[in-house]
Amino acid sequence: MVMIRENIRNKNKIAALACILAVLAAVFLYGTGGSSAIQFLKGVVWGRALIAVFSIFSSLALAELVWRIILVLKYRPILSVSDDQLPTCTIVVPAYNEGRQVFDTLKSLAASNYPRNKIQLIAVDDGSMDDTWKWIKQAKRTLSLSVLTIRQPRNQGKRQALYDGFKKSRGAVLVTVDSDSMVEPDTLRNLVTPFALNPDVGAVAGNVRVLNQSQGIIPRMVDIVFVFSFDFIRVSQSMVRTVTCTPGALSAYRKSVVMGVLDEWRNQTFLGRPANIGEDRAMTNMILRQGYDVVFQQNARVFTEVPVAYTQLCKMYLRWARSNVRETIAMASFIFTRFRRGSMLGARINLVSDVIKLTVAQLFFLMSWGLILWNPAIFGSKTIVGIVLGSSLAATIYACKFGKISSVLAFVYGFFFFIALSWIKPYALITPHHSRWLTRDCPKVNPDNDLHHQLSARQLT
Repeated sequence: MVMIRENIRNKNKIAALACILAVLAAVFLYGTGGSSAIQFLKGVVWGRALIAVFSIFSSLALAELVWRIILVLKYRPILSVSDDQLPTCTIVVPAYNEGRQVFDTLKSLAASNYPRNKIQLIAVDDGSMDDTWKWIKQAKRTLSLSVLTIRQPRNQGKRQALYDGFKKSRGAVLVTVDSDSMVEPDTLRNLVTPFALNPDVGAVAGNVRVLNQSQGIIPRMVDIVFVFSFDFIRVSQSMVRTVTCTPGALSAYRKSVVMGVLDEWRNQTFLGRPANIGEDRAMTNMILRQGYDVVFQQNARVFTEVPVAYTQLCKMYLRWARSNVRETIAMASFIFTRFRRGSMLGARINLVSDVIKLTVAQLFFLMSWGLILWNPAIFGSKTIVGIVLGSSLAATIYACKFGKISSVLAFVYGFFFFIALSWIKPYALITPHHSRWLTRDCPKVNPDNDLHHQLSARQLT
């Protein structure tokens, strides 16, 4: 009851502050007609056209924001069912060059509060070049839960590793967990509960937080991004039964649904090339296409490692952006058909929003840079205010949920993104056919990192 009351208080805070932000955004967009930047643009034909287009899409963005806020305020995670009602499940953990970390991941899964006769744990070594296989074997020998081990003769990619694990599965629900991630004791039962209560649910997305926040400012900023992405975006998507991406770090799928598209998923191609990245988004699309719901469980938490260096962060974001381009195109092929029973409006709004963010938003980013470089005195201050307003919602959500001063890093991230990361999506748009993994080429630098210690620290926050 205390947790429920706290959630209600947090949502009331978010609602009040979000309304204030929406008003400020409206004033910024429509109440500054006398500003030097607006007057300058009104003086030229192309400037007037730019103002008109910007006003249209800004209005749509504000309408979408209000819509999502309403959905978020209505959301409640589903509480776990009893042990008797829980379905059998198979957890597949693909690993490549993870070293000791894969053992810690398997150990956290073995400690799950889940009936032992209903759980199967599979670890797949995807041709690692380090001592990953040694740690998988140690997990098999020492953990209280039996571990089925698979060793690939060479690196074949995460998709193939998951495929081989799925083919060996016995459970009615398939759970995927990344090998650099840690779960809480109740994560699994909370994750799979929607399958026990609703036969229309085909997939469930878990709630991802950053494990290695202590390793630098980039992981701390990414944690704020994750909280916004999951506790706001995926929450709103879940309310319309259309979460667009179940994260690789923690997801669950109804096996009977997966098996119908498993070979298509493994052999997926894009522009004549194998689709080696974005396997989570691809599976989500294929499940939605069959008419099943994809929902989010906020109370199914996983803590995962993210890059600590700028170069690796860019590679991770570029991989995500390229697969997002591919799967947005794939989603467009069925989302405007009658692909399932019930309302499909929310699913279609999500797709249109994604298309706008991939195209129009990127044009605005590029034009913003052009205007700043052309006349920094006029357009620089306008851009700064826009970045602060654009970062405020993420900062508000993080502060309301966790009460942390570190939520101010949302503003730091806003400027960091605009200056150092805004090139990624435009580049992904012209290189979506590139399917290298990018961030899994080398063994882990610190294989002795104690993830259990870090998870304990995260759970105290």
